[in-house]
Amino acid sequence: MGAFARVTAVRTLSSLPRPELRRRLGSSGIRLRVAPFVVHIRSPIPVVAEGLHALYADHEWLDDNDGFADFHVAVQPRRRWFRPLCVFEFDGFQPFTPLALGEAFAFLEWGLNWCVTGHCHTLLTIHSAVLEKNGRVLVMPAPPGSGKSTLCAALMLHGWRLLSDEMALLDPVSGRVVPAPRPVSLKNQSINVVRRLAPDAVMGPVAHDTMKGTVAHLRVSADSLARAHVSAPPAWVVFPRFEQAAPLSVEPRPKARALVELASNSFNHHVHGRAGFEALAHLVDRSQCFELRYGHLAEALAWFDALEAQA
Repeated sequence: MGAFARVTAVRTLSSLPRPELRRRLGSSGIRLRVAPFVVHIRSPIPVVAEGLHALYADHEWLDDNDGFADFHVAVQPRRRWFRPLCVFEFDGFQPFTPLALGEAFAFLEWGLNWCVTGHCHTLLTIHSAVLEKNGRVLVMPAPPGSGKSTLCAALMLHGWRLLSDEMALLDPVSGRVVPAPRPVSLKNQSINVVRRLAPDAVMGPVAHDTMKGTVAHLRVSADSLARAHVSAPPAWVVFPRFEQAAPLSVEPRPKARALVELASNSFNHHVHGRAGFEALAHLVDRSQCFELRYGHLAEALAWFDALEAQA
């Protein structure tokens, strides 16, 4: 049909009315394209429908429930000693302790992270925020409490393309990073920091009193979602650390040390054996590596702008 072929419009979740979304989630479920995966989701819990409606509205809705899905997951209600709880299910298996019912949407997000890191072994998975600017990828491995997610959200709102808030998916053959853009997880004070930074940004349901404190998720930028099929090569590995009111401080990270820390943040490089280690070494070898200490987001964003401009 050549240049005159009819282009089929992608049907997004926003085309499904909220009452119908709740009905389908509570019965046969829905399939969503959550690049690079397809996920089948079931849950009769209202906050799950609320979160999906708010944060996945522009994701492709695949309404044929008989089709293929990489992961079949559910968040189901449970009651124990008169306290409403919920459980996460993966192919009917319950890998986690039940959580409070109000945490159901956050539980879905955490469960999806576990699905990818525990079962996606064609790619190397590294616990890291990942963003891209002008065809070059920034990898930010960091432990909880380092300010990684806050900085990740701020960079996305500042014009960087989000590849993932939680994990770098590294193709061990090409050395390119595969996007997996999903909502950015924010905790405690970070929620209000991002709300002040971008008052119009879309946030999902807020879960209180979780093991991580108060948790909410930030919707992926339209550009990040539109280019979710576009991989890119790594250029920078930055280890961020937030310290209240601290002046900006940047030091080069020796590449040998960066490689050791990157390997310690990888979920599955051991599965790939020597090829996995060499892929991580290649990532570090082709990247500039830094330690970043910051106390003010504006200073950190300006530094990243300068870093990208020099590349």
